[in-house]
Amino acid sequence: MKEKILHKATDMFLNFGFKSVTMDDIANGMGISKKTIYAHYENKTQLVAESTDHLFQTISEGINYICSLGKNPIEELYEIKKFAMLHLKDERSSPQYQLQKYYPKIHESIRQKQYEVMQDCMVDNINKGIDQGIYRENLNVGFVSRIYFSGVTSIKDHRLFPVTKFPIVALMDIYLEYHLRGIVTPKGRKILNTIINSNQE
Repeated sequence: MKEKILHKATDMFLNFGFKSVTMDDIANGMGISKKTIYAHYENKTQLVAESTDHLFQTISEGINYICSLGKNPIEELYEIKKFAMLHLKDERSSPQYQLQKYYPKIHESIRQKQYEVMQDCMVDNINKGIDQGIYRENLNVGFVSRIYFSGVTSIKDHRLFPVTKFPIVALMDIYLEYHLRGIVTPKGRKILNTIINSNQE
């Protein structure tokens, strides 16, 4: 039952936001009593913490799997983006913003974990791209990996990028292309253009 509650809560938090969803909403959504939820989770904060951690683990495992497939680094980034968007429900309800505002400690903890995972992933990706001649040789790997993480985090700030003007799926595509065009070689540009054209068909 604990797992079922966790899965339902995670789904609802992503669809409607961490602040918006109440324990009553989760209980009603599952057809159980609120008492049953409290038998497994002391309070909503604990449920939010476990929910974000569960989501983080799922996405991290998926990213590690994609990185193990040996795709070229440009394709790899597009696959990671696609996978993350699938699990984050397009972030229509600004869950990240609500998490940051109402659960700042949980937000900071998850952000730190995200940074560590993405740093490792990006450093590997950039080094592979340089070795394969599709990223420029003179890149400062530490800078590029950090600026990528910084950008991915910033575009989720709905105060900077309101969803009415920047739907999250389109925004992720724009950002990824922006990032890659700054680091590819002519050989990499051909691969990038092929992927972009095939995504538009």
